[in-house]
Amino acid sequence: MSASAKAIAERFVNARRSANALSEYPGSAPTTLEDAYRVQDQAIMLNRQDILGWKVGRIMPPLDEEYGADRLAGPIFTVTRASASNAMPIFADGFAAGEAEFLLRIGSPPPAGKTEFTLDEAKSLIDAVHLGIEVASSPFPGINDHGPGVTISDFGNNYGLLIGDAVPEWRDTAFLQWDITAYHNDTVVGGARASAMLDGPIGAARFLFQLLARRGIAVEPGQWISSGALTGVHPVAVGDRFAARFNGHDLLECNFVAAGGA
Repeated sequence: MSASAKAIAERFVNARRSANALSEYPGSAPTTLEDAYRVQDQAIMLNRQDILGWKVGRIMPPLDEEYGADRLAGPIFTVTRASASNAMPIFADGFAAGEAEFLLRIGSPPPAGKTEFTLDEAKSLIDAVHLGIEVASSPFPGINDHGPGVTISDFGNNYGLLIGDAVPEWRDTAFLQWDITAYHNDTVVGGARASAMLDGPIGAARFLFQLLARRGIAVEPGQWISSGALTGVHPVAVGDRFAARFNGHDLLECNFVAAGGA
């Protein structure tokens, strides 16, 4: 671990704890995914919180060819079960967005030493799929403007997960054809189906299992996988509302409040 990577991790962790914005990237931005995950690994150690899940996001063309990967990942430290009132904190002066997602719950850990998975093998390790909203937020407003290395270095730009109802009979994959609609302050901002995703939510799980195995990070039963934004990344601010409707009737919604410093 280079001194610069450790210093970047410390700045991000301290900014998250104090809920203070970072006006610029705190150091030399990682130029490779390996460097970015080194910063993330150090930040995980400094954060000293249990990892309750992992977010998976896309690296879009042409950056996927440049970086040699089409997805990225980051740890999730806050998981909230949906209730009548879902207040989700964000960094008021940083970046914030809502994302409609399918959430996969890990039922069994991957076999020790296994670093490659088929889709069926990855699917066998999942025991439930739920509706969800990922809260993407970072104290650095430009977190998504400088390539995937910068995004990875600050926990993949995650600040929480809202877990909705379980998807019934999810193994028959019919949910991949559900219509998903996203709303920002009651205005429709996106629509899609999971079938349009790069090899689907299970593909996100396969990617994560392979990545964590190569990084030497254990996967724990009960952890969640936020499998990727279905309708896009929708910027939000404190006081806004965000909602996602699944299959025409299942609605999951939240409102955003300012994160408080520790």
